[in-house]
Amino acid sequence: MQHPNEPKIYLLPNLMTAGNLFCGFAATLRIIEAATLISNGQSAGTLYHEAIAFILGACVFDLLDGRLARLGGHESPFGREFDSLADTISFGIAPALLVYQIVLRDFQRTGWLIAFFFLLCGTLRLARFNCVAAASSDKPEKDFSGFPIPAAAGLIASLTLFMLWFQVDDRTIGPWRNALPPLLIFLSFMMFSHVKYPSFKSVNWRTQRSIPAFLGLIFLLAFTAMNYQWMPAVLFVSFLVYGFVRPFISKAIRREIEEDAGDDSETPTA
Repeated sequence: MQHPNEPKIYLLPNLMTAGNLFCGFAATLRIIEAATLISNGQSAGTLYHEAIAFILGACVFDLLDGRLARLGGHESPFGREFDSLADTISFGIAPALLVYQIVLRDFQRTGWLIAFFFLLCGTLRLARFNCVAAASSDKPEKDFSGFPIPAAAGLIASLTLFMLWFQVDDRTIGPWRNALPPLLIFLSFMMFSHVKYPSFKSVNWRTQRSIPAFLGLIFLLAFTAMNYQWMPAVLFVSFLVYGFVRPFISKAIRREIEEDAGDDSETPTA
């Protein structure tokens, strides 16, 4: 007999979260395998590429799970907690381990502290987000306070992919690798900053756009796929910068970028 307090598990949203968790786990395994190959003097470039692909794939799954939950009105405390646990693996451990393997391992204990600091800040941000979400009203917030951890992980992974495109060898990937530790520290602080970022939660299956805007989005997606080595980095960096320039953009332009043309109140929330 089912316990009366047993949480309900809604299938589709939590399947997306499970996909997120799988990608984070697979990325972590690939990075560990890369470390083993490098210690044996072998090439690990392919494993790095696979790890980055899994981290970016986790970003896609994380984007879908919330959309599916809000679409069916199936947001739940269980889904929120499950999502945060998966995010800790995919967007905390995996990118921190990636940067550690590429560059921070050369700094020994200092490298440990930098990687752990990113993981700690990311986990604390997820815990804070859950507390705020539990205490807030049913209507989802339109803004994030601070840089979201999935975007931080995506930025680290996409920039690493960009550096691999210009790689010197499979371990050092050139002098640009030294930019990753400061970036990790900067993003750690950005996750707890007061810079506002749009959540895009109002963009859902009811969102309407004109034909030119629709064609422009299709072109952007196709162009990103054709130039996957560097376009994801451009998109994530643009999102990071957008938070700083957003206060200086007119409300009309911000509304066009961030909000849909429909009524958000039509979307039910459990």
